Amino acid sequence: MKDDKTDPDHEGEDAVTEGEATVPGDAATLGEAQEETDGGSAEHSAERDLEAELAAAQDAALRAQADAVNMQRRSEQEIEKARKFALERFCGDLLSVVDNLERALESAGDDQGIASLLEGIELTRKGLMDVLVKYGVESVDPMGEPFDPETAQAMSMVEQPDAEPNSVIGVMQKGYTLNGRLLRPAMVMVAKAPSE
Repeated sequence: MKDDKTDPDHEGEDAVTEGEATVPGDAATLGEAQEETDGGSAEHSAERDLEAELAAAQDAALRAQADAVNMQRRSEQEIEKARKFALERFCGDLLSVVDNLERALESAGDDQGIASLLEGIELTRKGLMDVLVKYGVESVDPMGEPFDPETAQAMSMVEQPDAEPNSVIGVMQKGYTLNGRLLRPAMVMVAKAPSE
């Protein structure tokens, strides 16, 4: 019978034991749930971070591509401008030559017209040559020199007893070079040895 009775002291211990067993069990369950929630939250946070990094990388790639396209467009525009206006300074310098020619033609009607015209034409020719030299254009005038097929074109060969054979005895049209490169060969007459 004694076994049937429950001791109040033991009863409290059992209750505490049962309560402790229940509470820790519940706490363990809650802890696991918390860990799962924290783990899920960490995974979700990492996923969000990766998505943000991916979006930033895509944005940076698009910006870099747009910059490259803009740079190429600007380069093409600069090249087109350079092509269009490459001769701008050259043409500007030639305008003074045109002005001199116009003045020479206007003065041709004066009393001293012919003399003024000739003087004006000579000054204009000199001004034109100065502009050409400024831009690297040099004349080729091989008069009296040995014939050079690199810079001159023989239009005829003439017997000339007092001239060295194969030398230039007449220049019909001067040649020109641009910074050392031939623009136009000189057209010349070349001496040949007299026939026996």
